[in-house]
Amino acid sequence: MLKMKDECEKCHAKTALTDIAFICSFECTFCEACAQKMACICPNCNGELVRRPSRVKSPIAVAAAQVSKKLFGGK
Repeated sequence: MLKMKDECEKCHAKTALTDIAFICSFECTFCEACAQKMACICPNCNGELVRRPSRVKSPIAVAAAQVSKKLFGGK
């Protein structure tokens, strides 16, 4: 599972699960403004920064729903 960090590594702005953020393949996380200033190149590994997928539900809520479905056959 992708680790969704909650702040930009450069400016320390908060990056909530639904906020636009950018990550590299090592999951370094940057806000949109910092990523644009760095031309979408990670300063840690020189890898490409791509838009992080947004997450609507928390991992705990998803896991609980999956367990419930397996145990009780419903939602």
